[in-house]
Amino acid sequence: MTVADRDRQLLGNIAKYCREIEHAHSEYGGNYQVFCSNPTYRNAVAMCLMQIGELAGRLSDEFRAANTGIPWRAIRGMRNVVAHEYGGLDIEMLWETAGTDTQELLAFCLNFIRKP
Repeated sequence: MTVADRDRQLLGNIAKYCREIEHAHSEYGGNYQVFCSNPTYRNAVAMCLMQIGELAGRLSDEFRAANTGIPWRAIRGMRNVVAHEYGGLDIEMLWETAGTDTQELLAFCLNFIRKP
């Protein structure tokens, strides 16, 4: 498998976790108050964000350097926050990241994967 093929496969997995966040929002009504009060909802989103960060860290340096419109370092940083500081997570930051940020990342991944 080439580096480009591996990056494309990783983007597919990132897209999968972005969709799982969308699914969690759908299951729980996409409501911030429910997110704050329901640990199952928060944990589902947090786990997906952690996986996205892990996968982003496995993308090739060349790919990340060529696609600077995506905040790869921040995505990786979110993974570290979720993995190492769960008891101290900022719920609002988690909510915001799991909203428009993951939608934009999903769109990027799908557009890149569809390129010939």
